[in-house]
Amino acid sequence: MHAITISEPGGPEALVWGEVPDPVAGEGEVLVEAVASAVNRADIMQRQGFYNPPPGASSYPGLECSGRITEIGPGVSGWSVGDEVCALLAGGGYAEKVAVPAGQLLPVPAGIDLKQAAALPEVVCTVWSNVFMVAHLRPAETLLVHGGSSGIGTMAIQLAKAVGAKVAVTAGTKEKLDYCAELGADILINYREQDFVAEIAQATGGAGADVILDNMGAKYLDRNVQALAVNGRLAIIGLQGGTKGELNIGALLHKRAAISATSLRARPLGEKAAIVAAVREHVWPLIEAGHVRPVVDRELSMSEAGTAHQVLEDSGHIGKVLLVAP
Repeated sequence: MHAITISEPGGPEALVWGEVPDPVAGEGEVLVEAVASAVNRADIMQRQGFYNPPPGASSYPGLECSGRITEIGPGVSGWSVGDEVCALLAGGGYAEKVAVPAGQLLPVPAGIDLKQAAALPEVVCTVWSNVFMVAHLRPAETLLVHGGSSGIGTMAIQLAKAVGAKVAVTAGTKEKLDYCAELGADILINYREQDFVAEIAQATGGAGADVILDNMGAKYLDRNVQALAVNGRLAIIGLQGGTKGELNIGALLHKRAAISATSLRARPLGEKAAIVAAVREHVWPLIEAGHVRPVVDRELSMSEAGTAHQVLEDSGHIGKVLLVAP
């Protein structure tokens, strides 16, 4: 088969489309012939040499895919050859074929194109596990999403609105904020021109955000705590603003607030399977009812992965960038 390989860390040119050995479906796995994958910030970090795959995972980048099952491995039940699926991966999505643990498979939701389904697994599992399973966002609460026009952000807006929450977002352009508003965002904050702490305070009558979904890490840590409501929950899922920040524990105690930080890739198979099962139970009905949908900025050929990475690094996109297999 063909796949994107990384011979050594570097820029987008380090991603090379070439021939590699076919994967094999092991115990508890199925083999999926990929129709599409999608680009995530973690893929860029891997390309740069900062985020290696966990032990036993494919060395090829790509944390999600969609396609058709071509082989069922030992110990797998409930799936058949020919089933159209999308999947959460620990790696290997930028390829024509990928071996997937059965617990990380999802059926393609009714009404969603098979290619477009590749935009779902990573963002839906990230948002559902952090905002709902960990931070327990409830109806009528306020969720602040940093990077509201990203793949994660566009999904978080839709899911929060579907459960009756109020949504605030930050983004860097009017175009991106306007799109967030179309998805249902209530409070629009241009982080280049406005202070999100002050804007959240004003919009909530001084109460603050009940839940914050943060992709920035260190750079926003202190200000996120300032923006939290009493009993607020900060969920950190990214490090775009650095890894080390100063935490005002007094402010955290005063607000009786909580901070969590999670990633999906290195979790044990059982934890991933539990998240995927919760997504299938709670989110798939919302997608099939038309309340939630994948947001795709553009589709590129898998061999153009370098171009796709540059699109993400330039931050001009809205939603997900897909890589389509030949």
